[in-house]
Amino acid sequence: MASPSLDRADTVSTLRSELDALRAEFDALADRAAVAELIDRYITLLDTQDDHGFDPAWPAAVFTPDCRLEFPVGTVEGRDHAAAFHHDRKSRFARTHHLAANYGIRVSGDTARIRVHLVASHVHHEDGPDPDGRFDIGGYSEGEAVRTPDGWRLHRWRFRLMWSDGAGPRPGPDPDELRSSQPRPRQTKGR
Repeated sequence: MASPSLDRADTVSTLRSELDALRAEFDALADRAAVAELIDRYITLLDTQDDHGFDPAWPAAVFTPDCRLEFPVGTVEGRDHAAAFHHDRKSRFARTHHLAANYGIRVSGDTARIRVHLVASHVHHEDGPDPDGRFDIGGYSEGEAVRTPDGWRLHRWRFRLMWSDGAGPRPGPDPDELRSSQPRPRQTKGR
């Protein structure tokens, strides 16, 4: 391929148009990657958000203040209620492991439409309905993320259960009794 001649104004204009198109494509890919990272952060937090006791602050890294979350086990209106809701549901199991795949992300300006397939294993407590057994589920989530000054955040999220296997969860603790006295990891300076 021959190099374009730079002595003509239309060549410079063509190069500028190509650069603008590449910039737009890069921005679209960067937005899609940021939304995928947001989903990964949330899915990871489903398993780790209470490793060091109840943490009411983690939802700020994932949700908008006015988020709406819908699950077969309940609905959450607003980020202020998300930590207690997730902690309560997870405490019904000894441990959990969530996996996400097949990301469908469509970005349009400052909004992204999302569809993600999810599979999760929930290990029962020794005194649960199936001691040391598992409750496995599969389905998909659909939602909407929005660009905020702090980066992309989930505004709406709905999980649709497609299948399950094993005994379901036992009742959880009273939200007023959520653990908060466990030690937290040390924060490094500058964080």
